[in-house]
This record gives sequence, C-alpha cells and structure tokens, in this order.
Amino acid sequence: MEENKDFRSLPGVQEHLPLLHRIGVVSYIDDLHGKIRDYQDLFSSMVNIFRHTAIDDILETAVLQITDRIDPKAIVFLWKSFQNKDEITIKGYKHYKLMDTGLHIESIAPFELFFKRHPLGMIAYRDLLTHVSVADRLSIVDPELVIPIFNPVSMYGLILIGGKQDKSLFTDIELTFIQNFMYVVSLAIQNQLNYDHSLRDVKTGLYNYDFFMTRLTEELARMKRNQYVSSVIVIDVDFFKNFNDTYGHVAGDRVLEHIAALIKQGVRLEDVPARFGGEEFTVLLPDTNAQEAWGVAERLRKGVSQLTVSWDSPLAQVTISLGIFTFDNTTDSITEIVDRADKALYKSKALGRNCTTIWNTHEEYTL
Repeated sequence: MEENKDFRSLPGVQEHLPLLHRIGVVSYIDDLHGKIRDYQDLFSSMVNIFRHTAIDDILETAVLQITDRIDPKAIVFLWKSFQNKDEITIKGYKHYKLMDTGLHIESIAPFELFFKRHPLGMIAYRDLLTHVSVADRLSIVDPELVIPIFNPVSMYGLILIGGKQDKSLFTDIELTFIQNFMYVVSLAIQNQLNYDHSLRDVKTGLYNYDFFMTRLTEELARMKRNQYVSSVIVIDVDFFKNFNDTYGHVAGDRVLEHIAALIKQGVRLEDVPARFGGEEFTVLLPDTNAQEAWGVAERLRKGVSQLTVSWDSPLAQVTISLGIFTFDNTTDSITEIVDRADKALYKSKALGRNCTTIWNTHEEYTL
C-alpha cells in the first residue's frame, strides 16, 4: 500500500518501527487507510448511483456495486409505485440478472408500522420475523437482511439482501457498507419516484396533461427529422356524468381507476397513456400508423365494455368512445393533432358512442 510505504519512509519511523508495531501505531494507521479506501469506494458508488435518472438503472447499478463487493444470493427491491396506493412493484436480482422472485406482497403497511416504532434501519430478517406477522412471506427469497426505504413522511419500500454465496457471515465492514450504500440507493429511488409522481395523475397513475403535451411536442419535433407516422387516441367515457349522478363520485373514481389500469396494460412501454382531464384519456402511440392505432383502440374499447368493477351494489356497465389522428412530418402543430383526434371522437359520439373513429386528412371515417 503506497500510503503505508510513505508512512514507513518518514524520517525516524524505520528507526522506531519495532516499537510502533508493538504499541499498535502501525496497525492503527493501516486500519485508518483501510477505512479511507472504504469511504472512497462508498463515495464512488454513490456518485454512480446519482448519475442515473431511471429507477431500473439505479437498481442495476446498486446490484452491480453490492454483488461485486459481497456477492449475496439475491437482492430484492419492493416499493410502492404510488404514494396513495398499496400497489407494490417488486424486482429481484441474482448474479447481476433479473430473476422471478415468486414474491407476492399486497401491502408494506405492517412493515411500516414496525419500522416506525423501531427505527433501527437495517435489521436481520430472523429478528423481523418475531415482530411482523406477515414477514414470513419474504422467506421465499431467503433474505438475510431487511432495509426499510423511507421518505420524509412514510415508508415506501424494502430492500432484501440474501446471505453470501460462499455462506460466510457478513463482516462488520460489509454490514456498514451495505447500510450506508443502501441508504443512498433509497434516496436515489425516492428522488426518482418523486419526479415520476410529478408527471402523473394522482387518481389514476397515468401521465398527466402537461407531460403528455410535452411528449407530443417532442414526438412531432422528431418526426420533422424522420420519415414515419405516429398516432394519438383520445378516449371519453360515455354518459359518465349520468353514471356519477346515479352511483356517486366515489364509484365513478373507482371506474376511472379500472379504465386507466386497462389502458396502461393495453399499450406498449414506449407509448404514453395519460389522463387528459375528467373522464377523458389520451394515448400517444409513437411510430404507429392508423390501422395499428385502430387495433389498439378497438382492443381498449372492447376491454372496457367487458370491465367489471366490484362495488357494494352492482354498477352499470360503462363504455368508451374513441377518436384517432395519425400524423407525420407535414403536421403543423400539436394543437392540430389534438383538435383532429377530438373531432374524430365527436364523430364517434354522433354515431351512437361505444365506437372508434379515425380522422383522415380529407374526411372522417370509421372502421
């Protein structure tokens, strides 16, 4: 170690080196150098984490850092996708790669109650078992350590670390590194979730109006440079005011949540499903022609018509009307895109609702 050589080469050190060894000065300095390297490694790892702005990239970087240093059997992340909902996202990794955890957790509320009463930070899984009745559900991934992820007001996730591949025990240095590093990881996840939440509609979890319009602007700008077409679908729930008047706004909100979930599941990752306002939704479909967009719209329309929403009393079936506009690099503005998709939607309503209309550059027609 270069630092140790420098220490030993200082004037007078070699002369008194046996004494310095005997009274522990050399070992103390060696220990300090080790801690400095550990903190340098930790700082470098932190920098790598905060360079990323997508949760998947944050998780993969964290897995790489932990696995390179400790090589646990598995690392599993659980977090609430939305602050006001219990929906849990779970991602597990083994040997740097995604794995199917087989883990099913409906809510982290029982764990949150424990960690709020016992703010210990990282805890051994066996100790958690004695305090949280549902903790045994985590056993399927055989965790050794459990780390809570807190934001300023609540807990929104857990990090599970499996035992080491070589079956040896974690050292104190390794435990300190895990706790400090995962604290930084949790902050990075929290920051990204906060940013993501700012782009989404609170009620449905879909993107909000502002984000949709931003992405539509970006898509139109890209198309000015490229030769392809994209499509926008505008969706409106039929007679929704009558539904709310009959069943109440709480029931109406539940229906909107179910429709939003169906829309989200029915589109690709690169698509942009959004709540445009009230009972109106939009979907941006990049690199998608009119016929392909029509196929997506019809799949959504039929799905909603078959949607069952559990409620205290049976709810009436709802339907949706849809309008499509397909645009290319000759399209003038995003206002034109939204306006023509809206006009196609109005034609669907005029035709009796529960149908899809495509706007053509020369006329409106239905399929």
